[in-house]
Amino acid sequence: MFAVLNQALKKLVQTGHLTVTDVRGRSHVYGDGSGKPAGFKIVDLNAPLKIVLDPDRYFGEAYMDGGIMLTEGTIYDLLEVLLKNVEHRPSPGASKFFNNIRIAMKRLDQYNPVGKAQANVAHHYDLSGALYDLFLDRDRQYSCAYFETPDISLEDAQLAKKRHLAAKLNIKPGMKVLDIGSGWGGLGLYLAETCGAKVTGVTLSEEQHKMSAERARQRSVSNTVDFRLLDYRLLDEQFDRIVSVGMFEHVGVVHYNEFFRKCRALLKDDGIAVLHSINRSDGPGATSAWTKKYIFPGGYIPALSEVLPHIEKSGLYVTDIEILRLHYAETLREWSKRFAANRHRAKAIYDERFCRMWEFYLAGAEAAFRYSGLNNFQIQFARNQHALPMTRNYMIAEQERLRSIDSKSARLKSVPAE
Repeated sequence: MFAVLNQALKKLVQTGHLTVTDVRGRSHVYGDGSGKPAGFKIVDLNAPLKIVLDPDRYFGEAYMDGGIMLTEGTIYDLLEVLLKNVEHRPSPGASKFFNNIRIAMKRLDQYNPVGKAQANVAHHYDLSGALYDLFLDRDRQYSCAYFETPDISLEDAQLAKKRHLAAKLNIKPGMKVLDIGSGWGGLGLYLAETCGAKVTGVTLSEEQHKMSAERARQRSVSNTVDFRLLDYRLLDEQFDRIVSVGMFEHVGVVHYNEFFRKCRALLKDDGIAVLHSINRSDGPGATSAWTKKYIFPGGYIPALSEVLPHIEKSGLYVTDIEILRLHYAETLREWSKRFAANRHRAKAIYDERFCRMWEFYLAGAEAAFRYSGLNNFQIQFARNQHALPMTRNYMIAEQERLRSIDSKSARLKSVPAE
């Protein structure tokens, strides 16, 4: 069994330092010895063949189930060696075959009518809130932060993300803002408290809705922030601004046209929207089998080439696009550090297998943002191309105005305990 994996690793790992110990205790070294060493041993006799056939699925499962055990370095170190070598090499035949099947099935997998969409969201976002407190910032921002400088804290980077989005929205006091996929409410509360907006936030997660409504109540802004447990497709009012952060990955390719047509219907004639999503820079693909099974059922990371045609067909104008390259890699690194520091608490909530799954998820995502072409896009669009100033100067000016307010504000508060 190991001979197949051995041959695959010999071809794949040309750089780096990887040591694999087979079930007989023999060590096999791959790469040129550069970089941080990583290593694992095979515990499950069947793991090597499964990994070669479909590494996207079975490598993560082997780590979760103890079929492989680390002998040197962290799970991130191991995935970094592998993905740095995969970056410029085609997938092995069997792996490519299974990936092609996933691409062919993509439209069916991502069919997300209202009921199914809520079930998919519950799989991930209705996990214990105590888990998210172990690795997120105090505001529970569960999306890419914005690192204006490399040395700022996660809290400051997430605040910078909210400020960056608010500046692009160009909000005036009293404007009605819709937050599609409002999470635990942090962005909606920021737009209400700092920009003076009247915010409606919609989420499909019961846990997030409960928490965000409680936060609004505790901060005495329930009259200006309305969080609803509702699918955005069921809304029938209009807004001056729409923002959606980290939700589009759950829409599904077959629903892109529906999403943007609904956004157009929800926007007033001079309305503006900003969509923030993960992006795959190498074109359309498929969600890995492991991620689909354990982390985000129904989820898919789009390519810009899949998104822009639907904006055009819906009658909206694209007014600005920004690519955030390594910001999510840095965000995930901070999350991994915090999870590692609180791992014993996560194990008390769940178990060892869950902890290994979460470690693999965070480490794999970081490595993918560094070496597999993932990044983030922020697309600004409008119903009317006259809705915005002709240059981006207004964004810069507004960001600085908000920075001045943020520097004097004590509003960034911990999420209340459950």
